Amino acid sequence: MFYQLEIVNLSRMKSDTSIFNQPKPFKMIFFIELWERFGYYGLQGILAVYFVEHLGYSQQDAFVTFGAFAALVFGLVAIGGYVGDHVLGTKRTMILGALVLALGYFMMAMSIEHPGLIFYALATVAVGNGLFKANPASLLAKCYEENDSRLDGAFTLYYMAINVGSLIALSLSPVIADEYGYGVAFAISGLGLIASLLSYLLFRYTVQGIGSEPDNQTLSYRRLLAVIMVSVAAVFLCAWLMVNIMMANIVLGLIGIGVITLFAKETLAETGVARKRMIVVFILMLQAIIFYVLYAQMPTSLNFFTIYNVNTQVMGFNINPVSLQALNPFWVVLCSPILAYLYLRFGQQGRDLSMPAKFTLGMFMCAFAFLIVAGAGTYFADSQGMVSVWWMVLVYLFQSLGELLISGLGLAMVASLVPQRLMGFTMGAWFLTQAASFVIGGYVATFSAAPENVTEPLQTLPIYIDLFMNIGLVTLVIAIIMAWLAPKLTRMMNDEHTETSNAVQQAS
Repeated sequence: MFYQLEIVNLSRMKSDTSIFNQPKPFKMIFFIELWERFGYYGLQGILAVYFVEHLGYSQQDAFVTFGAFAALVFGLVAIGGYVGDHVLGTKRTMILGALVLALGYFMMAMSIEHPGLIFYALATVAVGNGLFKANPASLLAKCYEENDSRLDGAFTLYYMAINVGSLIALSLSPVIADEYGYGVAFAISGLGLIASLLSYLLFRYTVQGIGSEPDNQTLSYRRLLAVIMVSVAAVFLCAWLMVNIMMANIVLGLIGIGVITLFAKETLAETGVARKRMIVVFILMLQAIIFYVLYAQMPTSLNFFTIYNVNTQVMGFNINPVSLQALNPFWVVLCSPILAYLYLRFGQQGRDLSMPAKFTLGMFMCAFAFLIVAGAGTYFADSQGMVSVWWMVLVYLFQSLGELLISGLGLAMVASLVPQRLMGFTMGAWFLTQAASFVIGGYVATFSAAPENVTEPLQTLPIYIDLFMNIGLVTLVIAIIMAWLAPKLTRMMNDEHTETSNAVQQAS
């Protein structure tokens, strides 16, 4: 069932099968995203632990606050995509976002001595990410012609850049925080954004003439000032929302309704195949929400499971349990080139999996990941309630394969199915699915939170087993439903070829 012929790939054949045969701007965008993600994951990897260990939050409050922060981070991306498409330009908005992000990370470093800054610092990171995040991907999509066979491979390698930065950050940030303090770890995240800006400045000539319409116009300082003023106001609003979590959820819901309304309006404005493809994009975004709820467990429930119930000694060396999150980007980096090659190879042969089928396979991988960790805790924990670290290696492998098949291809899905005029906005809407998911994921993670002062492995283990088993079974059911839907969605995507074939037959 999964090997549907994605007929659109037949028109995307190229003679060069190398996945590294990409346009010149690709390398520059690759390194911009690598360093920006280094900064973000350096913060994300230790943030929940920072709330618990340094600020004295309970696990429940830490998870919910983390979920609200992450939701704002991704919820603002749609706005940044719009600013890039219609106000400042893709490249200018990206630069402004990087500057705001750097400021946010340095403010986080200052919050160690001035805790009152914490929510203003996190709000600055959220606004900076909102300005930045959609625009490198949007810029990359503009480097390819329609039906370019390199597109899926390019976005898979682009996703690898994200995870190279994540791998470095998640490996080092927890260790740096332990050895030198959280302030140093946060400051190093800020330096990652400086490196991202330098990458752009050194190689910006490669994207000359590429960008949205405002990029080709003289910079309007009036518009720039307006965006800066709105950004400052947004920082204060986001800081207030993180203190008032319920209001944050309401605002996110209103933003979501607004984006969905605009998406529906633009979908109805299209006709024929374009409309059907927009519907497919919307359905796959709904499916992606489930994945991101699972993804949100890595820095929360899975992270604390590793801290309390995983034996992290390997060959006599004790690994920082928080650093085990780096297994996720490790597997992504390792598997990305392989999958990119397979996409291109099978695509040229007309045997590639359809996008809905790839999403479905990814959901099965995620279900297996949580069923494995639940099974390991149930059947293979030792008498002290500890699980071998090698189970987590396997868990992160399946979770990472699911991530590559869903999140890694989400941007390629948008780039291949959405009209160019809606590219930035829809990229932002894609990230909005992550915002909604992190709110839900934060609340899901609270079911794993041990009672206050309870850290005994034999007491925490049953809590984690129960949560992870329920997550795995629910995800498995959703994957089966997706498998039933996949052929129908594939036919909707390929209607253009069917209509063209019918027209040719009638003409002959």
